[in-house]
Amino acid sequence: MSTRPTSQERTLTVEHRSIDYIPPDERHGKPESLFNVWFAANMQVTAIVTGALLIVIGLSLPWAILAALIGVAAGTIFMALHSVQGPKLGIPQMIQSRAQFGYYGAAVPIIVVLLMYIGFFASSSVLGGQALTGLTHLPVKPTIIIIAAICTIVAIFGYRLIHSVERWVSLISGLGFVYLTIMLFVHHDVAAVWNGGHFSGGAFGLGIAIAATWTLTYAPYVADYSRYLPEDTSSRTVFWWSYAGCSIGSFWMIGFGCIAVAVATQAFNGGSVSFIVDLSPSPVHWLFQIIIILGIIAVNVLNLYGAFMSWTTIATAAKSHGVSRTTRAAYTIAVAAISTILAIAGQGNFLENFENFILFLAYFVIPWTAINLVDFYLIRKEQYDIGQIFEPNGIYGRASWEALVAYFAAIAVEIPFMSTSFYTGPMVAQLGGADISWILGLIVSAVLYWLFMRHRAAHLRPAQTLAPSSAAPGTQSESRG
Repeated sequence: MSTRPTSQERTLTVEHRSIDYIPPDERHGKPESLFNVWFAANMQVTAIVTGALLIVIGLSLPWAILAALIGVAAGTIFMALHSVQGPKLGIPQMIQSRAQFGYYGAAVPIIVVLLMYIGFFASSSVLGGQALTGLTHLPVKPTIIIIAAICTIVAIFGYRLIHSVERWVSLISGLGFVYLTIMLFVHHDVAAVWNGGHFSGGAFGLGIAIAATWTLTYAPYVADYSRYLPEDTSSRTVFWWSYAGCSIGSFWMIGFGCIAVAVATQAFNGGSVSFIVDLSPSPVHWLFQIIIILGIIAVNVLNLYGAFMSWTTIATAAKSHGVSRTTRAAYTIAVAAISTILAIAGQGNFLENFENFILFLAYFVIPWTAINLVDFYLIRKEQYDIGQIFEPNGIYGRASWEALVAYFAAIAVEIPFMSTSFYTGPMVAQLGGADISWILGLIVSAVLYWLFMRHRAAHLRPAQTLAPSSAAPGTQSESRG
């Protein structure tokens, strides 16, 4: 008789792998599940607030919607290209960066990513806490802690439970926001604000940048949620399911935010969570508060799981070793605790400044994504020796000057063109307020890295994508005990 555990038992079992390679006999799932993950991650109030920014910066509603459409469509391409790497390589997104930046050099972009996702976790936790306060009437500090604790538990259990949670949140949030979107049009005269108004090329460019940055920031952990798929999974299918889930969810919620602030500026600014809930009848406010809470949990679980992966990659770089379940829980709790402290501290004006800082960090992610994708698709053509990624003295080296020079050169080019309330570069005024730094960051890092590496490309690729041996340092699974 087979002793294979049931699907439910596997879902409710703590994941025994962390940053290590997923062998073929442990691969499972279908690419359709990626739609649910990325749709659920975007069906939440933080994306709505991001959409509101497009009106705040001075765009009229039609131009804001168009900017959102262009930005999301462009940014999600890069996110979905990273998703394809999961089944091909079977390892988390950021540890794969060792193949470009070197074993220790990869710590540079990983630290930036870790800080960014801690920040996103903190800011989203505040919005989730506000929704839970509206539901329970508890003070906001304990509700922030409750939201963080739920996310921590799901993140500790890991991949299977995360996919299960995202599947249900995708369905519930989708249905809930269909109703809320209809009510937004029923209760407010959208036609009255649907006019072109004064067009500002600078504001339009900044709006595109905000929307593109929203989806680009998923890139550093997108492969974490596709790495268990079978190796022979169609890359085209992985790309399109990831792209569809992220782009539909992002554009819907960013567009929702654009419309909400355009038709009810004062009401929306008075509290985005309460405005959204008030679109529904009073007797069912509790239901839509739960839907908002579920959306925050959906995205914050991903933020926390990604932060755990990033921290584990850094922590194990000094000494390659497996990660026990106890250590896994400790790392996850530590990251959640730091993020929660920041969330509680950031309820006032600090939160606005901290969110600006998060967007500022996103500029440092953009050159990484270009280098990673150029290496994967153009230089090594999807062929890596996975075992060597876990070796400090392996073929990928301790640090790659080519990747690091391309990375920092791109950041240097970006700085004069950045436009945020945290920092505005001197070239922004010359462009009418447009932010083209993200485009320059992508182009400069991609071109420089390709120029540095193109002559070595044929020598960098192994004969085939190699799985690590069971004895390779750093590739062991976590202890099952």
